[in-house]
Amino acid sequence: MAKLTLLGAINNALDQQLEKDKNVVVYGEDAGFEGGVFRVTKGLQKKHGKDRVFDTPISEAAILGSAVGMAANGLRPIPEIQFSGFMFPGYNQIAVHIARMRNRSRGKYPMPIVVRMPYGGGVRALEHHSESLETLFAHIPGLKLVIPATPYDAKGLLTAAIKDNDPVIYFEPKKIYRAFKQEVPEEEYEVPIGKARIVKEGSDLTVVSWGAMLHETQKAIKDLGDDYSIELIDLRTIAPMDTKTVIESVKKTGRFMVVHEAVKTLGIGSELISRVNEGAFFHLEAQPTRVTAPDITVPLPKGEHHHIVDAKRIAHEIKKLAHFE
Repeated sequence: MAKLTLLGAINNALDQQLEKDKNVVVYGEDAGFEGGVFRVTKGLQKKHGKDRVFDTPISEAAILGSAVGMAANGLRPIPEIQFSGFMFPGYNQIAVHIARMRNRSRGKYPMPIVVRMPYGGGVRALEHHSESLETLFAHIPGLKLVIPATPYDAKGLLTAAIKDNDPVIYFEPKKIYRAFKQEVPEEEYEVPIGKARIVKEGSDLTVVSWGAMLHETQKAIKDLGDDYSIELIDLRTIAPMDTKTVIESVKKTGRFMVVHEAVKTLGIGSELISRVNEGAFFHLEAQPTRVTAPDITVPLPKGEHHHIVDAKRIAHEIKKLAHFE
């Protein structure tokens, strides 16, 4: 096994699939020669050639619209949007064509497209570079949405996404691109889309998170010590959501919290709480709780730390929920 960062694991998965499947193409603004703004695709053009890994004009609509034609003609395109907040000019292509083409054509034209986007804050960038826009994709039927929190899952989920015949939005939490390394198998493997992971078992309280917030939650749990028995779940896939794993956990613990980086109103936390209420209402011993960013635009870098959820706040909310009677 090799020890890789989350960024390195993504690069490794792309490299393997480019090698294995001649129909896979990787492209985006600066994704070829430069290897992308974060260098996630570094070295891939040199190894696989300019026809397989290439740069595009600065046009998200063209990047995503061209993926529709590529997929309809047998390719497996992996377009990169430099930052998730830049995708709005191309959102029409995702919502109107990529998500609907298979249904519209009654299965004649599957859309094996993986749209890669760095997302989230924590790198002191401006607002369109730092947003968490999960809801805008999870709400669209026909799209799958995954968010890895570890290098192992980053490679496995991306491999599964590339092999999927349906379109997958692949969010990359840039705050943890290079935050730590993990042993990752050198051979190809898949992490199933739609299956959450129980990171830590517990009996007092269930906490669900994903992406960079999973690590803030782990810090909070560590800081709290052995006074609380917390079951931590990494959701991994936002759509389709692994409701069963969450419900079974809440039935055991009786208390539920969701932690996410996106703003509060109509965030994924709202959906999770609704599903918990529907599936485990009579097991609840306290009101379900959301720990989220406030409903404001991401501040300028100097004030970003006021916006992003941190371990201290998570620990405070865990203690409140655990002691609720």
